[in-house]
Amino acid sequence: MTRTRSGMSRRRMLGFSGASLLAGAAAGAGLDRVALAEGDEGAGAAVAFHGAHQAGIATPVQDRLHFAAFDVTTGDRGRLVRMLREWTAAAAAMTAGRPVGDGAVGGPPVAPPDDTGEALGLPPSRLTLTIGFGPTLFEKDGEDRFGLRARRPAALVDLPHFPGDNLDPARSGGDIAVQACADDPQVAVHAVRNLARIGFGTVAVRWSQLGFGKTSSTTPDAQTPRNLFGFKDGTHNIGFDDTASLDQHVWAGKGDGAGWMAGGSYLVARRIRMHIETWDRTSLREQEDIFGRSKGEGAPVGERKERDRPVLARMKPDSHVRLAHPDSNHGMRILRRGYSFTDGTDGLGRLDAGLFFVAFQRDPRTGFIPIQKSLATDALNEYIQHVGSGVYACPPGVREGGYWGDTLFA
Repeated sequence: MTRTRSGMSRRRMLGFSGASLLAGAAAGAGLDRVALAEGDEGAGAAVAFHGAHQAGIATPVQDRLHFAAFDVTTGDRGRLVRMLREWTAAAAAMTAGRPVGDGAVGGPPVAPPDDTGEALGLPPSRLTLTIGFGPTLFEKDGEDRFGLRARRPAALVDLPHFPGDNLDPARSGGDIAVQACADDPQVAVHAVRNLARIGFGTVAVRWSQLGFGKTSSTTPDAQTPRNLFGFKDGTHNIGFDDTASLDQHVWAGKGDGAGWMAGGSYLVARRIRMHIETWDRTSLREQEDIFGRSKGEGAPVGERKERDRPVLARMKPDSHVRLAHPDSNHGMRILRRGYSFTDGTDGLGRLDAGLFFVAFQRDPRTGFIPIQKSLATDALNEYIQHVGSGVYACPPGVREGGYWGDTLFA
């Protein structure tokens, strides 16, 4: 394979150029792209990649998830930025239903293809790709790795240890997180796989999680999904069209202390193991008391309909809804985008299953952290355990001609 004077392979140069051209084409075709109408759940639709906010946050929640956390393996800031540019071009292509670079069957036959090919012939399936930067990208073991330490937002705090946590370091943290959501699992996996391939030598996958069956919705009129305990979850989640609540609780503002994060959000991910077998031997009455809702309709205690306003005083003091409700947390709300998961068994004949909790908020210090602390006495804790964790700063959306994280690295 021939190489340029800079040492870059001709294939890599061609691939990068093709990806860049493709990004430009995608930007130019933005108005022609089949964009997702608000509230449209069409499985074949494409969600616009460029915008003021990253897609995959307030976007109507898709059915499948592939979440991946990466460690940066290079100390070269320029190399990291080049990868983020390549990732952005690839993400713009894949979310539009197009192949990466020259595609899976294009380009020189003697070189690996630019696209891995498993999404050939598949529609975009409402694929969204959302990126976030972890605390260790800014500083790790006291080292200012990429000259970013002074730009770490005050809101990007290390999460404290919560009662009952049993976190696996191999399933926690990471310098960069990517959330891929789609209505087709193969489309979501294809997206993460191709970003990992592009990033080879610059980043390495630290951990990842597949999810199915969304457990919360950002579409208020849609049927509320159920978690693996059989209960409706996210009844009063923030809607994709509730701009006032999004501005108040989800999007970071210019005056929040980190100008480069304006229009972005903070992601908290928690892998929550559910003790399915214990729960399945618990009486229906106790299950409903634990949640504070009926299992069938999802109505709050003493009410008839799911969306009836709950009267918290009617619920047991340690019920989940009562402790998690905004009225018990000074009005604070977070936007939830969780998914169920099953990862085989634990070797003892029990399902390794649960909830992959994902939440976005304006500031974890006033969002997830105090809410999780208030859940310390939650009766549900007997049946769950937090085993993985991560917190990430998700920058604002990509403007035409920009790239993921350009407000941070500029």
